[in-house]
Amino acid sequence: MTDVQFGYAAMLEQFAPAEAVALSHYAEEHGFSGVMAADHFQPWVPAQGQSSFVWSVLAAIAERTRGDLGPGVTAPTFRWHPAMVAQASATLASMYPGRHWLGLGSGEALNEHIVGQYWPEAPERINRMFEAIEIIKKLFAASLAGRDTKHAGQYYKLESTRLWTMPEVAPEILVATAGPVTAKRAGKTVDGLITVGAPLEKIAMLFAKFDEGAREAGKDPSTMPKVLQLHMSWAPTDEEASRNAMVEWPNGGMRFPKGDIRSPFELEQMAKLVRPEDFEGRMVISADPDVHRASIQRFADLGFDRIYLHNVGRNQREWIDVFGRDVLPAITR
Repeated sequence: MTDVQFGYAAMLEQFAPAEAVALSHYAEEHGFSGVMAADHFQPWVPAQGQSSFVWSVLAAIAERTRGDLGPGVTAPTFRWHPAMVAQASATLASMYPGRHWLGLGSGEALNEHIVGQYWPEAPERINRMFEAIEIIKKLFAASLAGRDTKHAGQYYKLESTRLWTMPEVAPEILVATAGPVTAKRAGKTVDGLITVGAPLEKIAMLFAKFDEGAREAGKDPSTMPKVLQLHMSWAPTDEEASRNAMVEWPNGGMRFPKGDIRSPFELEQMAKLVRPEDFEGRMVISADPDVHRASIQRFADLGFDRIYLHNVGRNQREWIDVFGRDVLPAITR
């Protein structure tokens, strides 16, 4: 089994940027290996309260830490033209060589609808993402070779240009998915896979599809990173852990797709229907660190290379202390 790394999921939806930077530094000092932060324009629900610009925050985090860092994820599809995502990623990778990876997804209306474009069905969103990936890869390859490139596709145009600031090696591109078809396409197309906590059999299926796509493209899937973002709720008591989940992360208990919901205030109304039992099988809620350790161990045993942990409560430093001391060192890697 690979030596699994455990990173910190910096929730820009919950913490102001300076606090997110400070927490990322604190996590690294207590045994966490790197940082993942999502590119959100809005929080999931108003109670979370924040949503800062991920690229600025990642650069600030990089100045305070030494580990890997990536947007997990950004959508190069509506709010961003793929060329802008490529430029942002190349700049970060140039500033912090060997540390930055690029996590991409097909987007959610919560963040992407703000520019006023038509919001299509999921299959088109996924097709847009893969065309965007084609542009990003072309820009990385052409720019490293010192030449221009262009693109005219179904969804995007790119006139002849290159990225004038590039690292010596292009960043790894990882695709976020929870579905088998996208997982297989990702295996064919990109460098790695990102997913979120789910039943183990579902993740095993995603791995199998990703590996199948990689082998069809002539790649060795055992060398391709598999990344997990794992939400949890730990607090000194079970009651507090449950309350944190209900108040801070009710979206984790919503058993339906959320990609078409446009407003945190809509989600706030839906959150009134969430009950503690809705989190069962979706997120561990417990005051017992060993319960969390056992859950993380099961995911580590599946073959993930990096697991980024998110405790949904505001008690971040307390959680980092406990998990850095009692949980992470006890996980077999």
